[in-house]
Amino acid sequence: MNSNGKSDVFVNNKATCAIFRYFFLPLLGIFIGCQNLFAQEPPHQEIDLNQFIQDFIPIASDDNSNSGLYELLFQLYTNPLDLNVATADELTATLILSDTQIKSFIDYRKKLGPFLSLYELQAIPDFDLITIRRLLPFVMVRAIILPLKESFQNPGQHFLLLRSGRLLEEQKGFSSIDTASRSTSRYQGKPFYGNLRYRYARAGQYSFGLTMENDAGEKLSWKPGRQIFGADFTSFHAQIMNRGKLKNLIIGDYQMQAGQGLVMAGGFSLGKGSEVIRTTYRSTTGLRPFTSVLEAGFFRGVAATYSVRKQLDVSLFYSYTRRDGNPESTGEVEDELRVSSLQISGYHRTQTERENYGAVGEQNVGFHALYKLSSQRGQIGMTILSTAYSASLHKKDDLYNKFEFQGNQNTVIGFHGDYRWQNIHFFGEGARSKSGGLGGIGGLIAGLGKTIDFTLLLRHYDRNFHSLYGGAISEATRPINETGVYWGVRYAPNRRWQFSGFYDRFHFPWLKYQIDAPSDGHDYFLHALWKPNKKLNMYAIFHEKHKAHNEPESQFPIPRVLETIRRTVMMNFEYEVPLRFSVRTRLQGGSFRYEGKAKSSGITIVQDISYRFSKLELSTRIAFFKTDDYDSRQYVYEKDMLYAFSLPAYYDQGTRHYVMLRYPLSKKMKVWLRWSQTRYTKMDTISSGLSEIQGKKRSELKAQVIYQF
Repeated sequence: MNSNGKSDVFVNNKATCAIFRYFFLPLLGIFIGCQNLFAQEPPHQEIDLNQFIQDFIPIASDDNSNSGLYELLFQLYTNPLDLNVATADELTATLILSDTQIKSFIDYRKKLGPFLSLYELQAIPDFDLITIRRLLPFVMVRAIILPLKESFQNPGQHFLLLRSGRLLEEQKGFSSIDTASRSTSRYQGKPFYGNLRYRYARAGQYSFGLTMENDAGEKLSWKPGRQIFGADFTSFHAQIMNRGKLKNLIIGDYQMQAGQGLVMAGGFSLGKGSEVIRTTYRSTTGLRPFTSVLEAGFFRGVAATYSVRKQLDVSLFYSYTRRDGNPESTGEVEDELRVSSLQISGYHRTQTERENYGAVGEQNVGFHALYKLSSQRGQIGMTILSTAYSASLHKKDDLYNKFEFQGNQNTVIGFHGDYRWQNIHFFGEGARSKSGGLGGIGGLIAGLGKTIDFTLLLRHYDRNFHSLYGGAISEATRPINETGVYWGVRYAPNRRWQFSGFYDRFHFPWLKYQIDAPSDGHDYFLHALWKPNKKLNMYAIFHEKHKAHNEPESQFPIPRVLETIRRTVMMNFEYEVPLRFSVRTRLQGGSFRYEGKAKSSGITIVQDISYRFSKLELSTRIAFFKTDDYDSRQYVYEKDMLYAFSLPAYYDQGTRHYVMLRYPLSKKMKVWLRWSQTRYTKMDTISSGLSEIQGKKRSELKAQVIYQF
């Protein structure tokens, strides 16, 4: 390795690469990182996706970008990319490779043809061993494409996963009704959580999956008319891929990601994080199965992608599903129903929640065409999405909702494209909704030499731009009523040090929820990473955001709009001996204040230890936290079971600890046990409403088993 962290094996010409491929490659299979002396490929081992996301977005928030990113990475992990057919957009979607590395990869494959082994990645210019180790769980080299009938007999994945758990303390929703209390509502189900996942798949050829979930308090029922089939939430998909001109066919639940996410964003919006460069570009990954337990943001029906020509793919889909809402008769037109909002919490525990479950029908018809330039430097796409509801949507009659979507039908049309010229990647998308509102986003990513990367992103979303499945980058949760400019830079003088940062300035031309005036804000982030070797990793972060908000508990009929300032500082230390043990220490502190008011501060100290014995893996945490109130709460990722995501909020004062065990009962079966507890020193009542717990502690016990056929 040289001082810049690049591989010492470079592609100087075709002959050199051929010598590496056919002479040194077999030796690499023996001497580099192989547990089995005669292994052909590195093992596709389990990874901690929670830790991967923590490195990517170290300062978490309470929006759904973190869980959405988890689902994206889960899809890539369970359906790894075949390096011999992966496109530049698909490689970008891994969020691991830079534009310079992707260009080197495409050039290498074009020169030498199909990859023979994953070890060959070390021969690609600009690829270093750290990047390759991060990439390996998400890629593969398929030696042979089997006929469909034969491939069904040789799945790459075939497993059944069962998970259950419960809170050990009693919540109010599970208690007996107190005759002296006005509250008579209670949860209708048992206090147990249950989750089932089944998958039968072969990467690049087919995938069949079933997901079922019951949250604590939800009861089993059977209402096919509202798409309830036993468990509270059921999701199924059947997918066939790469059968001649038919590139993709999905029946069941699926998502669509096209362009920069203005029209269809694949179910989530990627937030801003320590990866200041790659997050500005969204890959067109197209149709993919929906396997999450999130009960909104997906389509249900049939979808297909067909290759009309070598460079032109066309996707069509139809979806009909049920959404949660509280429809009421307008009293004006017979049988006309109206809802103020569509509910996305996914909870159906009380009688009212169950009555709202699946009460509104939603139909989507979509089209996407993608033309890839013959130079392989870029692509142009067109997207159309038409959405219709069985009830008319009319939000609460407040001034900030004046330009929000109203009615029961919306159509949005968008055009997107990107082009790579030398070391600069240009990209953008524009869209128009039925209301006449416009949305636009455009930017570039530039490699300024081997040590500096730069990105610039401009965005504008009209206050009446309505994209119901859009998730383009924004300060708000949806691309509406916002104008902004974002720029980021990363400097890596050598493989040990990396410095990065971003600055984002945004403007809301119209009122927003709890912001009763047009407003401005800005957001900046600084990150320094030191990684002297593959075992030790240290980084420090500073993040500050200025944003407007109504004055809380205002004395005036119209509250004043004040500037709020949220600061977060973090230091993280990690030491890991692969396959043996790891130690992680994290110090995180922050503050939040309204202009002219007292500051709310909080701090968290976290110690994680994981240790692998011969078979048993033990993971533990102990954390101390102290915050003045909920405003200065701290979000900290936790290690959880395979395919589980955990991001609790630490607030008030107390300790948080957990112990998790993983043990293989046999070659095909593994079990997990996890106990966690939060103890508060000042509070006598935890949470509120039906989630209320009397006492100072909240404990949870979970168990999981996976059987691989």
